[in-house]
Amino acid sequence: MFNKGFAVNLNFLPAKSPRLLGVDISSSSVKMVELSMMNKAHNTLCLENYVIEPMPKEAMLDGNINNLEAVGGSIRHAWKRMGTRVKNIALALPAAAVITKRIVVPAGQREEDLAFQVEAEANQYIPFALDEINLDFQVVKSIPDHPDEVEVIIAASRKEKVEDRVAAALAAGLKATVMDIEHFAAQAAFELIECQLPEGGKDQVIALVDIGASITRLNIFYNGESVYTRDQPFGGDQLTQEIQSQFNLTYEEAEAAKRNENLPRYYHTDVLQPFCGTLALEVTRALQFFFTSTSYTQVNYIFLSGGCALIPGLEQAVTEHAQVITQIVNPFANMELSNRISLKQLKIDTPLLMIACGLALRSFDPS
Repeated sequence: MFNKGFAVNLNFLPAKSPRLLGVDISSSSVKMVELSMMNKAHNTLCLENYVIEPMPKEAMLDGNINNLEAVGGSIRHAWKRMGTRVKNIALALPAAAVITKRIVVPAGQREEDLAFQVEAEANQYIPFALDEINLDFQVVKSIPDHPDEVEVIIAASRKEKVEDRVAAALAAGLKATVMDIEHFAAQAAFELIECQLPEGGKDQVIALVDIGASITRLNIFYNGESVYTRDQPFGGDQLTQEIQSQFNLTYEEAEAAKRNENLPRYYHTDVLQPFCGTLALEVTRALQFFFTSTSYTQVNYIFLSGGCALIPGLEQAVTEHAQVITQIVNPFANMELSNRISLKQLKIDTPLLMIACGLALRSFDPS
């Protein structure tokens, strides 16, 4: 089911293996997560291990692989650090690389009939020849008022987008067996957080704000379904650039200083606080777009993820600007942890691991 974490197999990847590593490839790093099932009867998961491996600068550009050898090398180094024997992995494409369309079709169709109808619909909505794309579909849900109909989601991506990621995995000595979409993978992990809310978050409008290096992504959920997404061109790179400018550092020196907080005392008042205020305004602006383009009028909770989520003062700044309860994501809160996991380090790294966690959950998806 889509609301359990929709994965796009894209017609050329074989069925998933019993155990997968979730691998999130971003412009700044490779995030790799391995989960296991401790107790099937109670769905008790265990975080076996995770790794965050830095990505060489410009190896990824605008969500695309720019240097296959460098990306493959980062994946390989991450896998070696994991200390696992699992070589099957789940990857994800950025939303910008995938065209999705929801359609309503008659229920009870044979698979081949449904596939024929999906292909006909794809010809209408996808601006590429079918031999240039990987195409897949999945039945999402029945229509409450029309029991003889079901909703189907179609997903299509240019072949080279998929093949580049598969090639990077092969260069690392690994095998991509599932290709998901980033915001669907984040949604799968978010279900682990939603269940921590009062009444499981039922009838609550919840915003997941992922703050990356160059993009802040807003994903709005209502009763387990994503109802709105939006990207804002703002992220942690702006803070790095401001540190460069203020303290006359190279980009690499500024990045290191930002991570280690090895900066003069006035950094917090002159650089960090203004950045938090600007980022909070970007989040508020994205929420306003949500309100004006949908029938929703409020958000009940905001969750922060991504590399900037733990910046001191950001959680409070977003709470004050948006007037909404704001928290840091933690999909691992109810999981067991292996003895290889450092609790202190996990607390720092957790906001970066949403997509990789959602991808690792594909090991336990019955679909």
